[in-house]
Amino acid sequence: MTTTTVCNSLVHLRDLLSTYDINSELSTSPLISALDAVAHDLTRKLQKRTELGSDPSLWPELRRLWKDLARAHLSFWDDSETDEAEDQSKRQLHLRNLSISVARFTRNLVAGVPDNQVQAFDNEPEIRRLLHYYTSWSAAEDKQTLPLLWMLTQTLSNLVTANEGLITRLWELYLSQPEDQEILLRLLSFPDNKTILITLVFIMNCIRGSKRRLIFLCRTAIGSRLCITILDLMVRLFDATEFSDGAQAFNIGYAIFSQLIEQGYVSDLYSKFSMRDEPVTPHQTTLLKIVDSYLHSKKRESNAHAMLEIHTMLSPLLAKTFFSASAYAQTAIRRSLGSSPSGLYLYLSIRALLDTLPRELDTKLPQVCEALVLLTQCMVTISLEAEERKFLGSNTQSYTDLKEYFNQQRHEMQGIVEILVELLRLLDAFLPRINFGKPVSSAPMSERKTFDQAHDPTGFSYLKRDLVRLLGILSHKERSVQDRVRDCGGIPVVMNLCVIDERNPYLKEHAILALHNLLENNVENQKLVESIKPIN
Repeated sequence: MTTTTVCNSLVHLRDLLSTYDINSELSTSPLISALDAVAHDLTRKLQKRTELGSDPSLWPELRRLWKDLARAHLSFWDDSETDEAEDQSKRQLHLRNLSISVARFTRNLVAGVPDNQVQAFDNEPEIRRLLHYYTSWSAAEDKQTLPLLWMLTQTLSNLVTANEGLITRLWELYLSQPEDQEILLRLLSFPDNKTILITLVFIMNCIRGSKRRLIFLCRTAIGSRLCITILDLMVRLFDATEFSDGAQAFNIGYAIFSQLIEQGYVSDLYSKFSMRDEPVTPHQTTLLKIVDSYLHSKKRESNAHAMLEIHTMLSPLLAKTFFSASAYAQTAIRRSLGSSPSGLYLYLSIRALLDTLPRELDTKLPQVCEALVLLTQCMVTISLEAEERKFLGSNTQSYTDLKEYFNQQRHEMQGIVEILVELLRLLDAFLPRINFGKPVSSAPMSERKTFDQAHDPTGFSYLKRDLVRLLGILSHKERSVQDRVRDCGGIPVVMNLCVIDERNPYLKEHAILALHNLLENNVENQKLVESIKPIN
């Protein structure tokens, strides 16, 4: 458009804004065209947005238009009783088209202009009402509502983007509303991946760089519901086609939880996701998956100081949860093996345990074991990086050696090392090794068949491998840990794991490395190995 054309369009728009009748399609159709024309020009010209926003007469007219739109939608069903179905449909379509044009105009007008954002923020209640209206069950059935839903959400986002004061006002308002008035949950529950993507981008823009707003996300009832909903979405969208709306939504969800990890709120969330009588909930497991993925993706991060702080914040939760999950797993496995705790001596032979038949299966055990795999992998990553920092002589004197931290933790007089050994001993009895597709066990064939049917491997994969790997890392060049492993009978347990197991790829290699670390410069451990004779 030329400057003259733009000026004429603005004059025409102002005239229409002052004279339209919301109930007349004949009156509002020219308004739609005028709004679209000006909105298109505002997209590329910051100066035009600033100049138009400086006109004091614009904002009262725009305010009236938003109010009329919201009122027209809310009264639509009151008027429709006397209208024919065809007239109802035409009016509904026209209201949608007008709403899209008003939202697009507002979205473009406020983009990057703080003064315009402040003026337009008065219209937030009407935008919220329309979003609530168009996320209803009936609207979800009509795909024609999607463009309006996208536009309204983008408008809401532009209203506050990069404006700290407005973001905080809106965020605290939305996370303190009654659930029946909340719109973010409704948007994330809408059956459309693009709507979900736009909403997640909006949430990400709200929380980025703000500890206060992250606290609201973690510690309010609505915030916790949002986190749970995002986790559920990430599980559903994990296999979405690359570059699709679903895949992008997954990435934004991951970025949101990365913010929570970096600011130290994983422990708060893990506690929020707990349920009575559930040792580990699905949402806790998904959260641990994200933490594990985050730690792996940030290996050798250039900002080593920041990563060390994150590791330090995570380690207490990892240790505490490892203790509780391990205790549950040990009790469940002992019940399944039919052995009382008092009958399990530290030096009880593996062969004797293998001859014990499973009596009772705890259906919650696979979920607990899956969590143990994730916890162990996180502890492995943190311990390896602690070793690397120590080897390179990094200046970390003011920080805890996190490998040493894990070695020092105790629960009911037992450390992580002792629990690792006991878990491995029990698991070797509970889960028969699979060698070239066949379970390796000393039990009769019919009993092994029953055992395999009763013990679904889901949740148990990689468990022995990762546990023995952590044991090897914690004992590397640590004489006191080597001795502790020997004292609790761990060396024969590790030796027994130096085998091929298809359920635990590279178990043999990790067990051999762990055995090497246990024997290195430790004469007592070496003598013990020499004294152990193979059993045919």
